[in-house]
Amino acid sequence: MLLALYTKQPWKTLYLTFQVLAIVLVFLPTFAVQYLFVRPNPTWSWSHAMRVALARRLNSVIIILGKAPSGPDYRAIEPGSGVEGVWMDEVPHLMNAELRIWSSAANVTSIRIPGYWYAKTGVNLKPPTPIAAGQKVFLFLHGGGFIRMSAHPRSLISIMPRSLVELTDDAPHALAVEYRLSSAYPFTEEHPFPAALLDALAGYNFLVNTMGYNPSDIIVAGDSAGGNLAIALTRYLVENIDDTQVSLPGPPGHLLVCSPVTDMSSSHVVPGSSALTNDKDIISDFYTDPHHPPYRILAYVGPFGVGIASCNRYISPASLSPLVQSRFTGFPRTFIIAGGMEVFLDQICSLRDRMVRDIGETQVTYYEAANAEHDYLAFSWHPDRPATLRAIKEWLVSA
Repeated sequence: MLLALYTKQPWKTLYLTFQVLAIVLVFLPTFAVQYLFVRPNPTWSWSHAMRVALARRLNSVIIILGKAPSGPDYRAIEPGSGVEGVWMDEVPHLMNAELRIWSSAANVTSIRIPGYWYAKTGVNLKPPTPIAAGQKVFLFLHGGGFIRMSAHPRSLISIMPRSLVELTDDAPHALAVEYRLSSAYPFTEEHPFPAALLDALAGYNFLVNTMGYNPSDIIVAGDSAGGNLAIALTRYLVENIDDTQVSLPGPPGHLLVCSPVTDMSSSHVVPGSSALTNDKDIISDFYTDPHHPPYRILAYVGPFGVGIASCNRYISPASLSPLVQSRFTGFPRTFIIAGGMEVFLDQICSLRDRMVRDIGETQVTYYEAANAEHDYLAFSWHPDRPATLRAIKEWLVSA
């Protein structure tokens, strides 16, 4: 298995050296010439095509290595430009029986974790208390396939909360949760589902019961894997609103997901599907080996095995498997973003259709950028980004 080989020295160094030389001396020059004449999408500029090609290549290297280099994580608050770190207490008292069973099986517990405040330009980094009536806030859950990226501003994904807080004066702050990342063999096997969900719950509880935000004023937001967590957190709060065994905060008033991972099973991987035909996406190699699930899924499901992805509504809310009884009754108004060229397009459309079925078309806003890739909102250079941000702003203002 390449993953087991290239995580060890000297093979890791040799592999990285080879990849750097190949990218600089062969890959980039070849595509630089090719894209002067033919591009993966005729609507893309030369620079757009080059950036996507480079992102695809780097993503494939990271997949082979299995785990990105270490950086800021849940163990400490690290200083960062334009943010303020905060510790958020563990929430074992908010775990219902089902969540306790999953946590016990995965050997995970709720722990104290950090988060980072992002603020609109000219506004104090941390919201002043008491929170003004009607003041909205983003709870942001970052993407990264459950195995990489961070809530810290050094992470590339920090452009998301930075952009969201600039959209409207009514929501000038975002709290990004530094949830635990998953890992599996050949690395230390740790933090599988539901660890990240527990951390997201801790962040939500902090906003309501420490900061004093009204749940109806919270916008739970996430991209890619973070979108999956945003949906899972919202589901947990909605489904257990009347649970007498745990005293949960009320559900959020808004849900915003960008390119969410909504099916970790293979139910959408069929001939003719976007999973197989959208081969120009930056993560087009996600489903390249039908016999071996992607490392990021194996890391996230942990001891449960990939079978849980075909029967668990928190892991695969849009799975086509009849074993996933996924309903969205009680969910808040939702904004769903997808790229028309991304491999997850079909499963995102399944999510949209199920939400429309359960909460009504007026409660679900779907925005698809026809020529965009997975999680395109995270790229500052992307041509579809300004229009998408304007659409989000209109959605927020219309609340």
